[in-house]
Amino acid sequence: MSDWIGRFGQWFYAQAYLLLALTMLFWSGNVVLGRAVAGEVPPVALACIRWFGALLILLPFAWPHLKRDWPVIRQHMPIVLVLSFTGITAYNTLVYFGLQFTGALTVVLLQSAQPLIIAVATFALFGDRLTKRQGIGITISLIGVVAILCQGDFARILSIRFNFGDLVVLAAVVLYGLYSALLRRRPAIHWMSLLAVTFLFGDIMLLPVLAWEISTGAVPTFNAVTIAACLYVAILPSLVAYAFFNRGVELIGANRSGPFFHLMPLFGALMAVGFLGEQFRLYHAIGIVAILTGVALATAAPRRKSG
Repeated sequence: MSDWIGRFGQWFYAQAYLLLALTMLFWSGNVVLGRAVAGEVPPVALACIRWFGALLILLPFAWPHLKRDWPVIRQHMPIVLVLSFTGITAYNTLVYFGLQFTGALTVVLLQSAQPLIIAVATFALFGDRLTKRQGIGITISLIGVVAILCQGDFARILSIRFNFGDLVVLAAVVLYGLYSALLRRRPAIHWMSLLAVTFLFGDIMLLPVLAWEISTGAVPTFNAVTIAACLYVAILPSLVAYAFFNRGVELIGANRSGPFFHLMPLFGALMAVGFLGEQFRLYHAIGIVAILTGVALATAAPRRKSG
């Protein structure tokens, strides 16, 4: 039995597409829950609870790796701190903060720009360029995203009015594009060590902002719903999704991982149909086909030249 579990774990850890798809599923729920508890759990408190909870769960398993990897971590502390700030401290906190002022629909639309932001970041930092096929695939999947978000009426996108919260979310998207690109420079340490140190330093960087938030009188309200939401964001969108996303980027690179962000509105639509009783309509089908086609095209392995 243990041998079978070990073989399955090795196989699963090598499946980049599956890991990235599950990441987007968990992050889709994160946006919805972040909006749902926006009035009861302040954004910085939610972010701190999220990362501290994830760290507590991870630490017993990561500790042996951390002790072994600490000399390497110290040697590469600048990039570890940059990854901690962009991917942990800033990104999710800004998204939660933006959700205080805007809707989940607009947030998902802005996050749909993530593949393009990642492409710009990898080009600026490393000179990587999107291939023609990747560009076409991202465009097709983006059309599918807009089809679902606008419920088949593309004119609805003209009625969207961006506010301060949207600008905050856009800043978060830019920072996460930087995080995704910089994962290439992460130190050669165990994946649990990387998660643990970035969760730790990212949460420490949030403490001064948390103190300011509390000084304004914004404190969490704990009840069954908010406690369940905190547990969810600490486990699936944080601990599990970050492990999956980091591994996916390691396997296929940032540019080929970026288009998977377009799966978030797809999962959101399916959740609405499955759990909220919304009707499945033609624009859902068109959007799903376009997203899956575009993602498959954009993430396909490059062809090897013969000869």
